[in-house]
Amino acid sequence: MLLERQYITEIKEILTQARLKSYAAINIAMVESYWLIGKRIVEQEQNGEGRANYGEGLIKELSKALTTDFGKGFSVANLENFRKFYLTFPDFENPYAVRRDLTWTHYRLIMRIQNQKAREFYINECANQNWSSRHLERNINTFYYDRILSTKDDLKTLTKVSEQHQIEDFIKDPYIFEFLNLSEPNVKEKDIENALIDNLQKFLLELGKGFTFFGKQFRISSETSHFYVDLVFYNYLLKCFVLFDLKTTKLTHQDIGQMDMYRRMFDDLKKPEGDNPTIGIILCAEKSETVVKYSVLSDNSQLFAVKYMPFLPTEEELITEIERQKLLFNLG
Repeated sequence: MLLERQYITEIKEILTQARLKSYAAINIAMVESYWLIGKRIVEQEQNGEGRANYGEGLIKELSKALTTDFGKGFSVANLENFRKFYLTFPDFENPYAVRRDLTWTHYRLIMRIQNQKAREFYINECANQNWSSRHLERNINTFYYDRILSTKDDLKTLTKVSEQHQIEDFIKDPYIFEFLNLSEPNVKEKDIENALIDNLQKFLLELGKGFTFFGKQFRISSETSHFYVDLVFYNYLLKCFVLFDLKTTKLTHQDIGQMDMYRRMFDDLKKPEGDNPTIGIILCAEKSETVVKYSVLSDNSQLFAVKYMPFLPTEEELITEIERQKLLFNLG
């Protein structure tokens, strides 16, 4: 009986894998066809250069013809998107130019982005981290790329962890925790900590690639005392522990000194041989320019103080905050 169940399970798996492969093949074919349609539209527009409203009339006529023969999916708006797709990614036929394993929904979102480096970042992260289109949209709307420290202008010398990875690629400022749904004005650190763990999957997605949860209120002990780190993660790409300390008040020198001590203790007591030094991140409600500039933050490449926002700000608020944090980061 056990062998029969196993045999049925194996056949189901064969069919599942076959369907996934067919879906992937169909997706690639559709995305490529949309690019080719966009290319052909642009070529035809160029033939009618100088003729008033030629491009607009061309797409309307094409929309009617395709809808008649192929049904829905070829509205004027969609054809405009195909055209934009070609203009945004003119090298799509080059197999090394973009990732073909993304869906049309992914590309339609990424096309909104003006910055070419940001587009390349989102394409690679979507493919490598298996971002859903919903997660991609959330990250675009919260300026995920712009919040990563290594993308900031006039960046101070980067700390290389390996040829592939640097610490600043894994840390954002600010972090956005809108999924916590914390409405109380004077929320306590313990409440934020519990809410982050209750929403661990979303928290990990916001942290980014390589993070694995290790523990909360993690105890490290000296000969005479016990200390508790709010949240401990391990990043398998950076090959090191990452400690988080939550502060609902303005950053102080004491906060920085405490995290630096935790980080050093972790290196002495917990770090496996061959791993990189522990990273300490203070998640604070507000930072101080003076504290950032005149504390060990300014010359410690393993220690960071970053702001968190427990709500989804408006685009204007977020851009202002990113610029403010960029200034503070460069002061360090």
